[in-house]
Amino acid sequence: MPIQYTYNTSFSLKNESIYSKWLEKVIESEQCVVGEIVYAFFNDNDLKSLNNKHLGRDYYTDVLSFNDSYKKTINGNIAISVDRVRENAKTFGVAFDHEMLRIMVHGLLHFLDYNDSTEDEKSEMTKKENEKIKMFHVEQ
Repeated sequence: MPIQYTYNTSFSLKNESIYSKWLEKVIESEQCVVGEIVYAFFNDNDLKSLNNKHLGRDYYTDVLSFNDSYKKTINGNIAISVDRVRENAKTFGVAFDHEMLRIMVHGLLHFLDYNDSTEDEKSEMTKKENEKIKMFHVEQ
């Protein structure tokens, strides 16, 4: 299966196939094709350890993207902290499920050449996140 999920916490997606179909449509909407993508869900401490080990950043984060795409074939690993998603949802006053969609697509957008280093890039990333989240709700 081109999109796989692995769980290192008690959390799990309720219907992986719905998420996979949505993520495939996101990739296709950017004129790319699905290769091999793995979403891995962690707690805060485990994701912080990965952040430190692979990027030398000793702090909590909500998502890490390890891009292994080749040309228009999208491949890679996306690691998500379920704890951070829960905290973000409270902070931003949104449902956990909505915030999980945002984080999942945010990680994927990095593979599709969107970045968030500058204010302009952050603005474009947020616009794309919102656009792609709407695609999830249309599919349901």
